[in-house]
Amino acid sequence: MAQETSNRQVRTNADGTVRATPLPWGKLVVLLAVRLTEPVGFTLILPFMYDMVGGFDIVHNPKDIAFYAGLLLTSYHFIRTVTIMYWGILSDRIGRRPVLLLGLLGDLLTFGLFGISKSFTWAIIVRCLNGLFTGSAVVIKPVAAEISDDSNRTEMMAMLQLMWHLGCMFGGAVGGILVDPVKNYPWLFGNSVLFREYPYLLPCLVCSFISLFGLVVGYFQLEETLDLKSINRPSSDVDSETTPLVSEARAEEGQCQAESAPEPVSRWEILTPTVIRVLVTNTILCLAVGMHNQLYPIFAATGVAEGGLGMDARTIGYTLMLCSFFVVSLQLAVYPSSERKYGALACYRRGLLWLALFGATLPILSILAKHMGNNTELLNSINTKMAIPFERYLFWGLLVIEMYIRMYGDIMAYTSVNMIALNVAPKKNYLGFITGLQQQGNSITFMLGPLISGWLWSWSIKHSFPYPFNSHFAWVLSGASLLAAWYITLGIPDSVNVFAAGENEQRQRQVSDSESTTTLTDDAR
Repeated sequence: MAQETSNRQVRTNADGTVRATPLPWGKLVVLLAVRLTEPVGFTLILPFMYDMVGGFDIVHNPKDIAFYAGLLLTSYHFIRTVTIMYWGILSDRIGRRPVLLLGLLGDLLTFGLFGISKSFTWAIIVRCLNGLFTGSAVVIKPVAAEISDDSNRTEMMAMLQLMWHLGCMFGGAVGGILVDPVKNYPWLFGNSVLFREYPYLLPCLVCSFISLFGLVVGYFQLEETLDLKSINRPSSDVDSETTPLVSEARAEEGQCQAESAPEPVSRWEILTPTVIRVLVTNTILCLAVGMHNQLYPIFAATGVAEGGLGMDARTIGYTLMLCSFFVVSLQLAVYPSSERKYGALACYRRGLLWLALFGATLPILSILAKHMGNNTELLNSINTKMAIPFERYLFWGLLVIEMYIRMYGDIMAYTSVNMIALNVAPKKNYLGFITGLQQQGNSITFMLGPLISGWLWSWSIKHSFPYPFNSHFAWVLSGASLLAAWYITLGIPDSVNVFAAGENEQRQRQVSDSESTTTLTDDAR
């Protein structure tokens, strides 16, 4: 049999247990393609950003590159932060489909324009435009909610999260491997005048083609998921959603509709201490991860003498690609089993601790790099025979371990906090409010993270202060902030492991069914 829940069907077995609804793959494929474009576009420039900014006329001191690179990343997140809520409002008025397609069209154009950057001014303007068109980030979750039900929503959100991680890894790998093709692949691009003039264009074109794929698939396959007719429904229908419970006397008279009406709770009144702790720790998490995303490519590209690893862009791309070997198994196998066994809150705390461990231990590799005697060939080649093979294997072995720690912590923390943010909403009509606050916090911290980490890195390598104020300072600070977030989560109750809105809705449905049965019995009499 089937039970109607809003505009979706939840199927149940004969014994009353919920049977998972099959995923709507025809629509989901479009969402997955759209989801892929955003992280690819963000991480694409990370491997070659250091070299690109260093080639602009605005940079006169190599130690200032990190600061300007932070400005370049921050410009993207700043525009995204101030416009993302308007994209959501626009999607409520004209529909989800046109907003998604418009964002993809903007991505297609701006990525190509970024690849032909010859000045810092041009690069930062194009990145601002790119940030403007990332409206898909705020629309994807509502679309997923509108095409799913309680039985398959978790699986669908996990797949969207998986595409985010794969996009991050793929974008970084493409940006590092395909940069400067004339130099790196002379047998194929040696005679290309275009790529000789614009060495960063090829990876940007790859991202443009991904956006084009999503645009074409979305245009022909994606249907509008928002019921636009409901926007102009009579005000009486809207008022009925927020009408307070009638008096006890009327309830005793059999007014069962009033029994099931939502309680008159203000949106701001749902910001309980538990909800605030969830949002605060989520913000700290995003700030630290934003610092990691900015710090790692700069840390890897900075010379060994200044506390970095001295890698070239191609090698940085390979190191980022390492993460893609872990993300699928961690997201689809390790996390679901861990969440079922320990709960989302325990997984969230574990993820925070692992990310803190990553921030505290990764800079140790720079010490090993210094011991190698600034042998950049040792770091930038895996296949070449080296004079000191043991140190080469040790370095790459430790780096693989660090990448695993990073991805394990990232998946555990992010997937868990996204589930917890949904679970703490008392009713489904508050889900958009809480996830909107979460997304706004994510945008702000992703904007500030690169700027803060870039400034801290430039400051730390310009001075000769002892540990922890040397080149390790930014990493240590990110680890300390994650430990603070973990401590705050100790005040979050285990009840966040349960989807409260679903339980409340089921309880109201049971009360309504019971009252309907009583009414039918009385009528029969």
